[in-house]
Amino acid sequence: MEKVTWKGGTLLAPVPAVLVSCGSVEKPNALTVAWTGIISSDPPRTYISVRPERNSYSIIKESGEFSINMLPSTLVKSLDYCGIKSGKNENKLAKRKLTAAPCADISAPQIEQSRITLECKVTEVIPQGSHDMFIADILAVNVDKELLDEKGRLKIEQAGLLAYAHGTYFALGKKIGSFGFSCKQKRVKDVNMKNHKKKKKVK
Repeated sequence: MEKVTWKGGTLLAPVPAVLVSCGSVEKPNALTVAWTGIISSDPPRTYISVRPERNSYSIIKESGEFSINMLPSTLVKSLDYCGIKSGKNENKLAKRKLTAAPCADISAPQIEQSRITLECKVTEVIPQGSHDMFIADILAVNVDKELLDEKGRLKIEQAGLLAYAHGTYFALGKKIGSFGFSCKQKRVKDVNMKNHKKKKKVK
């Protein structure tokens, strides 16, 4: 496979496209973030990277709280809008008919229309250049009940989430595997082969 080499850039894709909410239920604000991810499972910890000039930056820095809201792809226009417009000039959530709702463990709001929301408490702010990284503990996770099966297990493939890649939004497609499925398939194949050989011997 022949490749060309470009200078270093932010071309890691796909990445999550989420709506980060902050402030309070009475005075909410939100911004779109793609620079986010999980950095630890124990304790559960995440990060968001935000430009200091963004209106939400000072709100998050002062309160030390924010929520990561995973919207369905049907709300991609609202997600994009909240990344373009500033909360200094208008109530973006009201404009896009998104509802701020209380969280369980933090004073920052969650977005009611979000399928999954992470409630986050900032532990550290690290300047990174164009953006500052807010590292935060995930204190609680709020999940749309419609995504749970009869045993309370999460069916995340039914959430209709979206991703961001090089300036473009994408609706996530069909499920093509689960963690560890490559090894499980191999084990199943090996067992089937052994059973097949045994049957041949019996004949």
